[in-house]
Amino acid sequence: MTSLPFDRYCDEIVTQTERLTAHVRGTDMTAPVRSCPGWNLGQLLRHVGGDHRWAEEIVRTRAGGPIPDELVNDPTAYTHEDESFLVPWLLEGAAGLSATLRAAGPDAQAWNPSEEQPAPVGFWARRMTYETVVHRADAALAAGTRFALERDLAVDAVEEWLEYSTFPEAFEPRPDLPDLLGPDRTLHFDATDAGQWLVDLTGKHPLWRAGADNATVTASGPATDLLLFLYRRPAPALQTQGDTELLDLWLTRSGFWLEATGE
Repeated sequence: MTSLPFDRYCDEIVTQTERLTAHVRGTDMTAPVRSCPGWNLGQLLRHVGGDHRWAEEIVRTRAGGPIPDELVNDPTAYTHEDESFLVPWLLEGAAGLSATLRAAGPDAQAWNPSEEQPAPVGFWARRMTYETVVHRADAALAAGTRFALERDLAVDAVEEWLEYSTFPEAFEPRPDLPDLLGPDRTLHFDATDAGQWLVDLTGKHPLWRAGADNATVTASGPATDLLLFLYRRPAPALQTQGDTELLDLWLTRSGFWLEATGE
């Protein structure tokens, strides 16, 4: 389920965290994070650091099931943070997670929320890389600084999302939402600087592949904007054409996994 080398993910967890802290140095930690309503910068950084420590414990202990994640999902108590403490704390957590992942190796087994049984911890290296990337975008937006991402990381992050969009939770009927699958339902994602993907919703379950075809709806823009769009973050260069209601439904359904993995 990964397409970049394991060591690259371990490197990027640290690198992306360093870049995140660079966005916010000297910024008021109580500044609101517009893309995470109800949170300020200090709370956002607490959430990211909590994610890193949560994943580190899962990998280090080879957890066979979920462990408590209060700091991940409820950082609301941390309303007035001190940058001089929070930045080193965040960097320390990223370094600790990276070191624990390297020590374990990609094939070590531990729980993750996408599998019923313990699975390779390479999952956590990839997931925490893009958890950090997306929240770096949040921090940059809140601090008024520029967010940029290497193209290969943006492409891999988009494909991670597409992989989750094929899980049963993303398409099985639900009483509170319209059915997702049906005839003449295809989605075209065009990363104008990197490649194209087609999501086919016409069968018994979603399929995705590289390439393009006539589609019900198209979303196009640079790979980084496409990634931000999938996570419902501001993506100024992203354009859509066609059945945008279907696209919105797919985004809702395919994002089922975010809460379970700390996003």
